[in-house]
Amino acid sequence: MAITDIKRYAHLTAEDVEALERELDAIRTDIEESRGERDARYIRRSIQLQRALAAGGRAVLFASRNKVAWCVGTAMLGTAKIIENMELGHNIIHGQWDWMNDPEIHSTEWEWDTTAPGTHWKKSHNFIHHKYTNVVGLDDDIGYGIMRLTRDQRWERWMIGNPIYNVLLGTLFEWGVAAHGLETTKYRKGEKSLAEVRKDLRIIGKKVGKQVGKDYIVFPALAGPNWKYTLAANAVANLIRNYWAYMVIFCGHFPDGAEKFTKEEFDNETRAEWYLRQMLGSANFHAGPLMAFMSGNLCYQIEHHLFPDLPSNRYAEISERVRALCEKYDLPYTTGSLGRQYLQSFRTIAKLALPDKLLKASSDNAPETNSELKFRIRDGMRESFGVDPATGKRRGLRSAIRELENGAIAVA
Repeated sequence: MAITDIKRYAHLTAEDVEALERELDAIRTDIEESRGERDARYIRRSIQLQRALAAGGRAVLFASRNKVAWCVGTAMLGTAKIIENMELGHNIIHGQWDWMNDPEIHSTEWEWDTTAPGTHWKKSHNFIHHKYTNVVGLDDDIGYGIMRLTRDQRWERWMIGNPIYNVLLGTLFEWGVAAHGLETTKYRKGEKSLAEVRKDLRIIGKKVGKQVGKDYIVFPALAGPNWKYTLAANAVANLIRNYWAYMVIFCGHFPDGAEKFTKEEFDNETRAEWYLRQMLGSANFHAGPLMAFMSGNLCYQIEHHLFPDLPSNRYAEISERVRALCEKYDLPYTTGSLGRQYLQSFRTIAKLALPDKLLKASSDNAPETNSELKFRIRDGMRESFGVDPATGKRRGLRSAIRELENGAIAVA
């Protein structure tokens, strides 16, 4: 089951969690006070690069009948769409650059190159997902309403199609994100009226019309006799962007170690515990500077969830300090290669297509999410954790996991 007591699960006292909050607040303050021209130059250059790639790619596609030109133009356009969605659109709409007071690079003005309207994204992602991160029943991003990603979601027959839904979502990712704004789960529960759904459909329809018109009508028409090749190139460029965005997002939210939480835990949550939930509910993947840029710096998903409105180009330096805090408080820092993180996510998707009775692990110690019950021991809980009076070393969740793996803790 999902975590019901985050302090007990993390093996931290209330004082520990409050101290962690103060140290994370200090990181935020340091970054906010040091933002300046270097950061502004970074985002402006990123915008220039993206626009140059998009314009160059579309120019090359005027000769799209030529196979080399088609491949080069498609690659350039696909790369431009990735940068626009990941490093620009996602992060600008988060308000990461509002401090510049530049109307062109402001969360209230930017409309990104995808079928999902920015207004819907701000609600479903910036507010709902980042406030209720991985809280089962509150965060619609756990399965997006079409997949089962934790045993806390009761198995139903339609979930046998989990792997198929997963492939379809990756292929049609921008359309899935757009449909996400309809909040169909709320409609099915009676929490949203048909009139509200229709209103949202009109907003989505307008955005879809602009995107389809641009990619599949205007630019192919401008290519004249080569319109078929240009149309295909635009479709492939969108597919490249869709698969990459899907991969990055899944690797940050669904590998082992990205925990889930109950509504009861959230109801009693403090700001300090919100910080801790973000640390335990997110995952990173290894990336060099180029991959970090192409992922919108979401290879630092833990840092992004802690500080979603701080400039993305600062996440690398923030990550060093967050890692140090994980060492200090003996907390796991979930990360791994891109391939490893995705394979773990896909394994969960495939496995949870089956009912629980066909699965081996219990709901308390399943790889996709654990609960504090995993650490219940015969002689009482937590007695081997906290600060060791002899050495002064803290022994928390990371040590608990290691001891459990080594058989030092007997599970009841």
